[in-house]
Amino acid sequence: MFRSRETGRITIMQRPNIALTTALIAIVVRTLLHPAGSARVTLTVLVGVALTVWAVLEIARGVNPWRRLLGAVLLILAVLSWFGAAPW
Repeated sequence: MFRSRETGRITIMQRPNIALTTALIAIVVRTLLHPAGSARVTLTVLVGVALTVWAVLEIARGVNPWRRLLGAVLLILAVLSWFGAAPW
């Protein structure tokens, strides 16, 4: 489940790619600055798009089944959030 198909080593975490980095920065900015109006909507959409891109990339190119499963779970949660049914 955690063995990398590229190196054969156990891989649980990796350095974040640009999509995940973008989402994390947008979350931090939204949390610390508490913007209102269009700025908040923009940051919220940016988080959603970036996390969706990250999830799709993990499903397609994740180094092990764990990473691909993590991407699939996040993609399901992202789709649920588009319809207002996310558990958070």
